[in-house]
Amino acid sequence: MNAKVIRQKFLQFFEEKGHKIVPSAPIVVQNDPTLMFTNAGMNQFKDFFLGNREASVKRAVDTQKCLRVSGKHNDLEEVGFDTYHHTMFEMLGNWSFGDYFKQEAIDWAWELLTDVYDLPKDRLYATVFEGDKSEELELDAEAKDIWAKHLPADRILLGNKKDNFWEMGDVGPCGPCSEIHIDLRPQSEIEKVSGALLVNQDHPQVVEVWNLVFMEFTRLANGSLQNLPQKHVDTGMGFERLAMAIQSKQSNYDTDVFSSVIEYVAKKAGISYGDDNKNDIAVRVIADHIRAISFTIADGQLPSNAKAGYVIRRILRRAVRYGYTFLGFREPFLYELVPLVAQQFEDVFPELPQQKDFVSKVVKEEENAFLRTLENGLKKLEVISSSGKKEIAGAEAFELYDTYGFPLDLTMLIAKENGLKVDESGFEVEMAQQKNRSKSAAQQDAGDWVRVNDLSKDSVFVGYDALEAECQIVKYRSVKAKSKEVFHLVLNTTPFYAESGGQVGDKGVLVQGEKKINIYDTKKENDLVVHFSDKLPEDLSGFFDAKVNPQRRRLTQNNHTSTHLLQSALRSVLGDHVQQRGSLVNESVLRFDFSHFSKLTDEEISTVEKMVNEKIRENISLNEKRNIPVATAKEMGATALFGEKYGDFVRVITFDPSYSVELCGGTHVQATGQIGLFKIASESSVAAGVRRIEAITAETAESFLLGRDKLLTEIEELLKRPKDTIKTIEALVDEKGKLQKQLESLHLQQSRNLKEDLIATAEKTGDISLIFYQGLFPDANVIKQLVFELKNEMENVAVFIAAEIDGKPNLTVIFSDQIVKEKSLDAGAIVRTMAKEIQGGGGGQPFFATAGGKDIKGLEAALSIGRQYMKDQLQ
Repeated sequence: MNAKVIRQKFLQFFEEKGHKIVPSAPIVVQNDPTLMFTNAGMNQFKDFFLGNREASVKRAVDTQKCLRVSGKHNDLEEVGFDTYHHTMFEMLGNWSFGDYFKQEAIDWAWELLTDVYDLPKDRLYATVFEGDKSEELELDAEAKDIWAKHLPADRILLGNKKDNFWEMGDVGPCGPCSEIHIDLRPQSEIEKVSGALLVNQDHPQVVEVWNLVFMEFTRLANGSLQNLPQKHVDTGMGFERLAMAIQSKQSNYDTDVFSSVIEYVAKKAGISYGDDNKNDIAVRVIADHIRAISFTIADGQLPSNAKAGYVIRRILRRAVRYGYTFLGFREPFLYELVPLVAQQFEDVFPELPQQKDFVSKVVKEEENAFLRTLENGLKKLEVISSSGKKEIAGAEAFELYDTYGFPLDLTMLIAKENGLKVDESGFEVEMAQQKNRSKSAAQQDAGDWVRVNDLSKDSVFVGYDALEAECQIVKYRSVKAKSKEVFHLVLNTTPFYAESGGQVGDKGVLVQGEKKINIYDTKKENDLVVHFSDKLPEDLSGFFDAKVNPQRRRLTQNNHTSTHLLQSALRSVLGDHVQQRGSLVNESVLRFDFSHFSKLTDEEISTVEKMVNEKIRENISLNEKRNIPVATAKEMGATALFGEKYGDFVRVITFDPSYSVELCGGTHVQATGQIGLFKIASESSVAAGVRRIEAITAETAESFLLGRDKLLTEIEELLKRPKDTIKTIEALVDEKGKLQKQLESLHLQQSRNLKEDLIATAEKTGDISLIFYQGLFPDANVIKQLVFELKNEMENVAVFIAAEIDGKPNLTVIFSDQIVKEKSLDAGAIVRTMAKEIQGGGGGQPFFATAGGKDIKGLEAALSIGRQYMKDQLQ
């Protein structure tokens, strides 16, 4: 079976068992503060397991894009070196939400593997949880008994908490699990050593293919376990490993999942894959990493220097370095692989094929940026390696990071290849100093949720229709952030919009009688609407009036609707390739990032702006449809965002069916006329192939234009109200340019005259000429040109200039090279001492240094210090 057939048979098998096929969630996680990337198939279903939301179906099946490069689940260091770890991988999964449990999960897993995929039964092993006394957890006897129907006792193995108790993270759903392993070794090896001894021993041919997790508990912040409201099944089967087993390969990379990319890379490098281990590792790293890079960018995460974006940049630079060092690639090459990956997944993950040109462009720009510094960084590492050191100092590792763009893990990898260690703690000290973390630490210590009222529903949002609602607090938790205690509140009913889709969260108050609780922000945590407050109500069980700040909401709605009108205008003016890449919508401004490969012309900006304002003047009424089947929405032509997870039913926002139809959960104006006015404030680049427009609306736009009008009026008043303001200003600019040239010519002549005077009046001490001068200068460049000419035209000269430039003090010192060498003079050191007299500071090189300050009265004293310094040095 090829990879496509293997995937399809899995989905079809469980569909026939009553499971609904659901699409993969984006690889970049939204609205979950505990995760940066989707690292397991269960992430998108977490709220079902926690009981925060009721599942729309009891059984589901999917293939989920996952990424494991950070946090608890991190496979990055193994990628390429072994044959079965990956950064991005597919996780095939079947799910039960309070429906079937261990019996069906195990029986169906056995049926699929042995009957459908025809894997040899005598090569399969199952592990079950042995229990853990410290947590008062018993042996999973139920799972062991079920496996006994399919496997002999010697192939049912007991596993400890590390291997057979699955946890998503430090907190969250968890439970015992039963892993299925397969022995792919040659029969001759099996006869020598039993596969039972190699399970979970990192043997490349005795590998886990499927993990059946039986969700029974949730881990609380205090470390204790609590029973979940319902028991669930969460299974995950590594698609790449499954393909290896079914296709009888010895490596995931030998399957058709990777073969096309590997063949392309090997051919481009002029090598044969399989001939050289170091080359093979490089090829595997590239084949793996390009998938992770491509899918994260397609899901909306661009490479950057922060958070998730930096993780992607690390992966990309790791791949570039392998190609550079081992395969001889000196020009960008990763971007050429994007179309190959896109073609492979066109029938399962269409988001990449739809954006392959954009993704390729971003990857190429990132490659170019790193290649510009890679060679110099590698040379620096080579110098360190050849110096005889056994460790790269923290400061050196930080310089590689800060100057040459080397992520720490890349430096550590190259160091390991050269038998070196890296002072990681020293690196962290340097990093902390740069970021000044003591001031910006934003670590949050969140306690467990405390349930207040046992209500049937949490977080019912009514804010589309009302800005006030009667509510009760369902639960709360205390959070310590920056040495301050704040509180997170979950209400049963709320009019507060939680930050999502670029729109900021609402602010407002909770009112109970005469008492008010300030809500300073609202965010989403999975499907919970969390209200942020700096204090806790005294009566937690009572009723409250939740009131949203109406003015702030109104202005925010103006800006959100404007982003819809803007996107449609951009697509009309620039082309259908325009896709939203990010946005920020608050009461003051709207920021819209979109895919486009060149700067917008003034004419394009003007056309877009005009089109949006036309739609505002048309006063188009909002056509809002809620709970529309996603297929129906797509038939309506609704624009969806890449990287967003949409459910079976969606909300469609339309302003003229022929103009703007979008899937959106945000709040909007009832008619476009409410916006009043739209004005683009700026257009710029934020990343390769991504442009940013910042715009203002309503009162803010009106104030902006009134300010411009006032400024123009003041300019005309200054110009005595000319008939043609533009021509008058152009004439002034032209006249200023001519006068500037005349002034520069005059300064040059004065400088020449001054130079001749200084040479003629230079003080002689032995064979050394000393020049001390205090006077007015037009700018620092004139001084610099003067002192360098003196240095070049005179032998053994020392020049000290105390200057006044536009009313501010300036010091300049220059020495001939021979004086510096013979007398060990240091211009930087003396200028810093002199600068104290003018309340300033400065520095430079031993032969040339400058300083600036605040006190012009100290120039004479500073010059005297220079005189005394030279007297002391020459004596």
